[in-house]
Amino acid sequence: MRDAPQVSPASVVLPDGGTVRPMTRWGTPVMHTPQQPVTSYDEELRALAADMTATMYAAEGVGLAACQIGVDRAIFVFDCPDDDGVVTRGIVCNPEVELPEGRGRQLDDGEEGCLSFPGAFIECARPDFARVRGTGLEGEPVTYQGGGLLARCLQHETDHTRGTVFGDRISSRSMKKLRKRMEAAAADYPPDWPA
Repeated sequence: MRDAPQVSPASVVLPDGGTVRPMTRWGTPVMHTPQQPVTSYDEELRALAADMTATMYAAEGVGLAACQIGVDRAIFVFDCPDDDGVVTRGIVCNPEVELPEGRGRQLDDGEEGCLSFPGAFIECARPDFARVRGTGLEGEPVTYQGGGLLARCLQHETDHTRGTVFGDRISSRSMKKLRKRMEAAAADYPPDWPA
């Protein structure tokens, strides 16, 4: 998978002019159910992407899925560096993730966090390379791929569109530690954060 050529631009210009919205937290039903596919590439979708972008930047995140602002739609935005420090920005609707298999599969045990469970990070093993295919804001095919934090981000955000949070991917013991860290930081993240 690593040798495959990139088939879409390395980055797109993310939409601006959006409104920062409060972050939807784990435990809210929309966070734990597969999201509805994007079927209309219209002004409503562009406005949603602009709000998602504004919210991601206000929260100082590297990716954000629509469910994280309470919208049941399979779309995410991201602005994230790869393992070489190269920043990629993009929008993916209806994402499908491809991960290495067999000898090409190596795990990265790095720390992971989620804007919908703010202030807490813990180790979460994920493949160290990922490719995501989907469509862009105009319905055009897009593909993004990379290693390091970008690989983790692409997997994490695709998971959100499937109703999976990274807490579902760690042990119950690690989840208890993560919850304690989130509760310790709760005062910094009021219910309307980051709006």
